[in-house]
Amino acid sequence: MKNPNMLDAQPGRFRQAAGRFNQLSGRSRAILVLVVVLVVGGGIWAVIANTNGKNRPRPPAVVVTAPASAKDVTVMEHTVGTVVANATVQVTAQVTGQLVKAAFQEGQIVKKGDLLFVIDPRPFRAALQQAEATQAKDEAQRINAVTTKKRYDALYAQNAISSSQKDSADATAKSAIATVAADAAEVATAKLNLGYTEIRSPVDGKTGPILIQPGNLVSANGSNPLVVLTQIEPVKISFSLPQSDLTAIQARDKAGKLIVMLDLHDPKAPKLSAKVDFISNQVSSTTGTIELRANFDNRNHTLVPGQQVDVDVTLNNLPKATVVPREAVNEGPNGRYIFVVGKDQVAEMRSVTVLYDDGSTFMAVKGVKPKERVIVDGQLRVLPGAKVSSGKGHKPAKTP
Repeated sequence: MKNPNMLDAQPGRFRQAAGRFNQLSGRSRAILVLVVVLVVGGGIWAVIANTNGKNRPRPPAVVVTAPASAKDVTVMEHTVGTVVANATVQVTAQVTGQLVKAAFQEGQIVKKGDLLFVIDPRPFRAALQQAEATQAKDEAQRINAVTTKKRYDALYAQNAISSSQKDSADATAKSAIATVAADAAEVATAKLNLGYTEIRSPVDGKTGPILIQPGNLVSANGSNPLVVLTQIEPVKISFSLPQSDLTAIQARDKAGKLIVMLDLHDPKAPKLSAKVDFISNQVSSTTGTIELRANFDNRNHTLVPGQQVDVDVTLNNLPKATVVPREAVNEGPNGRYIFVVGKDQVAEMRSVTVLYDDGSTFMAVKGVKPKERVIVDGQLRVLPGAKVSSGKGHKPAKTP
């Protein structure tokens, strides 16, 4: 039973509240009434909405679907390669002298043996003439020494001279022969040095800028090159692929079908292709990739050493693979999956294995059959086993 005193106190409290309400301004009283109405009305609406929500079934999620299709898929690996010159040569002087002439234009294509520079040949021509004169003098002495030796040999046979005289004549002849041989070496060296005054191209290639201009004194085998030659025909393309592709790379190479294609992004020029002729003997521990190279003849000089190009490498072929749009494949805690919509419009979640991803439009997968419809948009609204409503259609996946 309630306390009578408490019941008696209630009217007094109401009268006090009413008095305070009357003391408020007209605007304040209107605001207070509005707040009370909104609170009470919101509570009633929440109760009604909650009651209706329990009884109303959830509508099917609206999704966009596309059919899976069967296609012959070429497995390609896309990467970036670098053009590498087969040879880069720093041309230096092999004799010391004054550089008097450059026989080419900077940036010119030259052939092996073409004249590049001329060093003043006069000192080397004089040295050759001096060596040849010395050789001629010593040759005359050799002839005389050999003739004397023969005469002494005959006299010794007749016991006309002593053995010491014969031995002296033999020694003189041998010395003269050795001197002439040394002179021949000096003449050869002088001719070689004179030939070095004409500096010729050691390879076919393209010249860079002239680094030491004519008029300067150059040293033999100096640290500063006169010019740098770069061989641009042929060139190599160096690129790297992930080590996960190593099995496919080795199998393709063994079959002689490891081909690289270069995309120069020129609509008027076809893609360049060449066979890979080098696979590195180790995988980089830093990047987890392996280097490959291919040679291109580069007859039109389209490729320039140091240039970066887009590289496509064919690693495998998947005949009649099941292809779906990339948007259909989802990542989950247990791997990749796809929602497949059956004839009864019920969404089924299936785990799939991706055989190939082209990186832009489609994936070749295992776990879905051709012509089955897969959800490509609206997956977040789908519950496995729940019905869905198909929205606007989607174009089938494209393949190369």
